[in-house]
Amino acid sequence: MLPTDSKSISALFGDVVDQLGHLVVTEVRLAQAELSKKIDEAGRGAALLVVAGVLMIPAVAMVLLALATWLSQMGISEPLSYLISAVVGGALSAAFLVTGLGRLNPKRLKLKNTMQQLSQDVAAARNLAK
Repeated sequence: MLPTDSKSISALFGDVVDQLGHLVVTEVRLAQAELSKKIDEAGRGAALLVVAGVLMIPAVAMVLLALATWLSQMGISEPLSYLISAVVGGALSAAFLVTGLGRLNPKRLKLKNTMQQLSQDVAAARNLAK
């Protein structure tokens, strides 16, 4: 003989919906915590870019002037020496820009774990509703 359960199907379904609601709230809290962490990482990355830029400006300027002087002493005209130095400086600047933008890339800031878990929760809810 099968044991009889005192809960009706509607009560069981209500419990499932209630538990699913608690699960979604927990997942949202997890997403908030993960988002906060990612924002902190992005902020630190941006701050490092600013500090590096400020500290590198005088050093790079001196190196580029030294390069232009050296090129002039090697027999290249002064205007061309300065142009070559400017191109080298622009290339260095572009490298720093690409690195900084890579750290601020939206793909790095994506909430991978939370989004995957929420997708699984939605799939589970759909299966329960069938």
